[in-house]
Amino acid sequence: MGAGEEMHARTVKMSTPGVLAVVTVFSMIPGGLLSDIRDTQGLEGQQLARGSTVLHHRQKRGWIWKQLFVQEEDPTSQIIGQVKSDSDRGSFTIKYVLSGEGAGDVFKIDENSGEIWTLKKLDREKKAFYVLQAQAINTRTEEPVEPQSEFIIKVQDINDNAPQFLNEPYVSSIPEMSPVGTTVAQVTATDADDPMFGNNAKLIYSILQGEPYFSVQPKTGIVVTSWADMNREAREEYLVVVQVKDMLGLSGGYSSTTTVTVTLTDVNDNGPTFQQHVYTFALPENAAIGTTVGRIMAEDGDIGSNAKMTYRLEDDLNESSTFNIETDPVTQEGVILLAMPLDYESKRRYTMVAEAANNHPDTRFLPLDEFSDRTTLKIFVEDVDEPPVFLSALYEWKIPENAAVGTVVGTVSARDTDTVKNPIRYSIDKKTDATNAFKIDPNNGTIAIAKALDRETADWHNMSVEAKETMQNRLSSSVAVFITVLDVNDNVPRLARDYQPYICEGTQAGELIHLLSAVDPDKAVEEHHFYYSMVPQERINPNFTIRDNQDNTAGIVARRSTFTRKDQTQYLLPVVVTDSGTPALSSTTTLTIGVCSCLPAGQCPTAGVEALALSGVSMQTLVGIFVCLVTLTALSVLMLIVRRHRRKQQEGTDVEVKELELPDTFSQKVLYYGERGAGLDFCQPPVPLRPHPRRRDRKLRREEVRASIRMSLRESHLIGPEDEVFRQFILDRLAEADQDPYVPPFDCLRTYAYEGSGSSSGSLSSLDSCLEFEPEKPVCNSKPYAVRLTPWFGGAEEDTFF
Repeated sequence: MGAGEEMHARTVKMSTPGVLAVVTVFSMIPGGLLSDIRDTQGLEGQQLARGSTVLHHRQKRGWIWKQLFVQEEDPTSQIIGQVKSDSDRGSFTIKYVLSGEGAGDVFKIDENSGEIWTLKKLDREKKAFYVLQAQAINTRTEEPVEPQSEFIIKVQDINDNAPQFLNEPYVSSIPEMSPVGTTVAQVTATDADDPMFGNNAKLIYSILQGEPYFSVQPKTGIVVTSWADMNREAREEYLVVVQVKDMLGLSGGYSSTTTVTVTLTDVNDNGPTFQQHVYTFALPENAAIGTTVGRIMAEDGDIGSNAKMTYRLEDDLNESSTFNIETDPVTQEGVILLAMPLDYESKRRYTMVAEAANNHPDTRFLPLDEFSDRTTLKIFVEDVDEPPVFLSALYEWKIPENAAVGTVVGTVSARDTDTVKNPIRYSIDKKTDATNAFKIDPNNGTIAIAKALDRETADWHNMSVEAKETMQNRLSSSVAVFITVLDVNDNVPRLARDYQPYICEGTQAGELIHLLSAVDPDKAVEEHHFYYSMVPQERINPNFTIRDNQDNTAGIVARRSTFTRKDQTQYLLPVVVTDSGTPALSSTTTLTIGVCSCLPAGQCPTAGVEALALSGVSMQTLVGIFVCLVTLTALSVLMLIVRRHRRKQQEGTDVEVKELELPDTFSQKVLYYGERGAGLDFCQPPVPLRPHPRRRDRKLRREEVRASIRMSLRESHLIGPEDEVFRQFILDRLAEADQDPYVPPFDCLRTYAYEGSGSSSGSLSSLDSCLEFEPEKPVCNSKPYAVRLTPWFGGAEEDTFF
C-alpha cells in the first residue's frame, strides 16, 4: 500500500464447508470516503427481508461477489481486492483463475493468494465498468473447487473533462427595437464526466462579452436581450461570448466559451428625408418629350422593402403638368421627365414641389406624417435657335382643273419663334413637284398655278414647302401641302369600245340587235348619266332606232324584218352620246352594222362581214377616207394591169382573162387565167385595193389552209371553174383570208389554178405555187385583155372597165 493509505481487510467465513473466503481491499479515495462493504449474509438477509423467493430455488454457492471500485486516471498498479476459497488451507493446493473483460490486460489475479491487481490507468469516459469471472481450481486434479462466479469492477470518476458546446457556431437574428427579454438563442454544452458522481458534470452559464445588451440564463443557456430599443441603423451586429463551467462554477473546475453572432433585422422606423431643400435643373427648349431632366434622392435609413418609396409632384396645373416624376426601382431615386414641349419665349422657369413617401409605413415606430418628406424643384429653360414654325401643320386646298395659269391656290405662313425674329423665305421642294405645276412667292408664301392642270392626268398634288431663315444658322422647316384638282366637264363621252354589231337575216322588227355603253374620263361612270340618240337627220331611220335604257346603256333595235344580204350587206348608223355635265358634251360615233347569215344559235360565222366601228369620226371624214381609198385602189390596179399588158405584148403570149362570178358580198376580185405561169404575175408584191376591215381572232394557220385546199379537191378530178364546188372553194378561201390576222392590212390578188383530171398534186391553190415553185418566164403576148372590177364595200351596181 502507498503512504497515507490504509488497508482494511475482513474475512467472511461461511457456515457451509468449502466456501471461498472473500477479502476485499479498499484504497483510500479522495475525500476520505470508504466504500461500504456488505457481507454475503447481509445481502441474503436483505433479500429475505424483501421477501425474495430466489434464494429458495438457486443453488447455494461458496462465495458471493460484490462490486469492486478503482479510481480512473491512476497509473499506479495496486490491489483492488482479493478472493479466497474456504477450501484453501494455505497448502498451495488451490489456484485462482481470472477471466472476462480486461483479464490479463487491465487486471490480473495472484493465483496463489487471489489478490486482484490493476495493470494500467483507467479512463471512465472510455469504459465505466468491467465484468469478470473468477474460479478456484485444485492444482492436483485441475478440477474446479467452486463453480465459476462473476463480479464487476467499476471505475470511479474524477473531474478530468472540460465541458463542450454543441451545434456551434451560433448565429441568430432579431428585429431591431425588440423589447427587453426577447429570446435571441440557446447555447448547449455537455461534460463527459459522470453527472451522478459529485459536481464534476454540473454546468453553469455566464456572459463574458455582450453586456449590457444581452444576458444568459445560468442553468438553461438561453441568451436574451437586456437593452431596449436597439437600433439597427446605429449598430447592426453584436458578438455575444458565453462561458460554461463545471463544478457549479467552483474553483478548480473546467470551462469553455462560445460566440453567438446576433444580427438586428430592419423594421420601418425611419422615414425618407431630402438632403436638399431646393434642387435646380436646366433644360434646352428643344428637348424631346421623355427627356430626363434630373434625379432627386430622399435618403431612408431603412433597407429592403422598408426603404421603398414613391415620388410625386404636387398638383399644379401650370407647373407640374409639364413634367412627370418616376421612381427608379433599383436606386430609389426620383427621375424627373419632360412631359410637354418647352418654349423659352413663352415660359423660362418652372417651380414645383416634389414629395417622397414610404410605401409601407409602420405606425408602431413613427407617426404617419414622418414617413414622407418634401423638397422644391426649380427648372430653367434654355434658349435655342429654332427653325421657323408653320401656322398650320398641314395645308389642303382645292382648285378646278380649268383654273388659269397664275391663279392663286393658297398661302402658307411660318414665323420665327425666337426673340430675334429673322426674315423667312419660302420654296417648293422640287422632288415633290416634279411637273412644276405650281410656283410660290419666296417672300409671302403665296402658291399659284404655273402650268395648266388636267384632272384626268393628275387629280391631286402632294408638295412639300420649305421655310428657311435668312440669317444666322439658316434653319429650316417644311410642311405638307395637298392640292386637289376638281373636275370640270372638259371631255366628251364616247362609246365604251369599238362595237361591231351585226344583224341576222330574218331578224324581226323591234328585236334588240346590240347593247351599247359609254365612258367619260371626267368622272366615274356611276357619277355620270349618258343620253343616247341618233343624229337629227337620221331620226327617221327606216332600218334601226336607238332605245335609251335610262341606266347609262342603250340598245340598237331593228325597225323592220326584211334584212337580207342580197339587198345590202352593211348599214351605217350614227349614234350620239351626250353626258350630264355642265355644259353638256357629246360625241357621234358611226357604227357599221353588217348583215349576216347567222347560225341557228344566232352567231355570225363569217368574220369578213363584221362592221368597222369608226369611233369619234364624222360622216364627212368617213366619206373622204372612202373616196381616197377607192381612188388609190383603182390607180394601183390600173398601173398593174398596164404593166402586165405591156409584158404580154412583148412576150406574144395570148392570155385569156375571164371573170369568176362571185356574190356581191365580197369585195375582192377573183381572176381566172388559163395557163400556168402565164398572165399576171401574182407572186409579185400584192396590190393594195382597200383598207382591210378589223379582223377577228385567227382560226387557222397557213399550213392548215393548205391542207384544207388539198383535201377539198383530192376526191374530184372533173371539177371545172364553172362548177359549184369550185365556186364554194373560192368563197371559203376568201373567208379564211379575211380571218387570218397575219396577212397585210390590204387586199391582194391570189391565183388559183385548176390542175385538171389525173393531176398528181390534186390541189387548187396558188399558195404552194408562190412559196415552193420558181415562176416560169412569162411569154410575150401582144393580145390585149380586159379586166372587170366588181363592186366592193357595198358599192354601186354598175361595172367599171379599164
